[in-house]
This record gives sequence, C-alpha cells and structure tokens, in this order.
Amino acid sequence: MRQKVILICEECLSRNYTAYKNKDKQTRLEVKKYCKRCDKHTLHKESK
Repeated sequence: MRQKVILICEECLSRNYTAYKNKDKQTRLEVKKYCKRCDKHTLHKESK
C-alpha cells in the first residue's frame, strides 16, 4: 500500500507538494522541484 507524504522546500520551508511512496521504504523522499515562493528550483524533502 502507498502512503501520502508532504514535500517541504529546504530554503523557505513552505509545503508545496504532496507525493506517494511505498510504506516499506525507510528512506526519506528527496526531490528537486520548483518552489513558487523562492521562484527557483530547490530541494524538497519529505516532512516528518
């Protein structure tokens, strides 16, 4: 089964995206995405 996670921008800490990942995966999701507040591509990490 898949789990819904929220992605947070590393620079401005805004919650911009949601994503799905497998529940059995132990590592945190890290994706480089566009942030509307920063107006550039930044690293987005899975929230706690």
